[in-house]
Amino acid sequence: MDDEAAGRRAQNMREKRNRIMRAAAELFSERGFEGVTTQEISERADVAAGTLFRYAASKGELFLMVHNEELRAAIEIGAAAAADQADPDSAVLAQIEPVLVRAHDSRSAAVYQRELLFGPPGERYRAEGLELVGELQRRIAELLGGGTEAVRAARTVFAVLNLLLVQPWTGVHPGTDPVEELRAQVAQVVRGFRAR
Repeated sequence: MDDEAAGRRAQNMREKRNRIMRAAAELFSERGFEGVTTQEISERADVAAGTLFRYAASKGELFLMVHNEELRAAIEIGAAAAADQADPDSAVLAQIEPVLVRAHDSRSAAVYQRELLFGPPGERYRAEGLELVGELQRRIAELLGGGTEAVRAARTVFAVLNLLLVQPWTGVHPGTDPVEELRAQVAQVVRGFRAR
């Protein structure tokens, strides 16, 4: 295959992936994870079902593909905001708040967490999502000055974030503003970390 043909093939693959991603994002947004089939995604993307499965092995992996992009964007927005903060409390909050604010709804956040935690090992987008989680935790730890204790504090902050992402869906602590609760809990964790 010559370079020109290889370039066209690569371009065609990118276009198909983008169509699949766009179709999956639209359908999941419209009807949620449970309300969508892979057949509907392949039809909306205008690709054969077999082609769809070359890009993602399951509906769960399609969901991860879509939401990994959203998490990646939230991490980058948070990093830019954290760079403008002088104190660790504000920097950590600036890093993670976009993840909470950008979550479409708590049910999607719960499905994303479920697929990350319990999805089949070895799936490409699950591994990618777990790497994004690791990146977010590393960024938090760096904002706290690094080291083993900072890594533990970063994991605690991430756990708080995950609980708040699904709080409205679970019905736990009704009437609590998740953003305000995130601010309070991050401040508490960071103060405790700094007092060690």
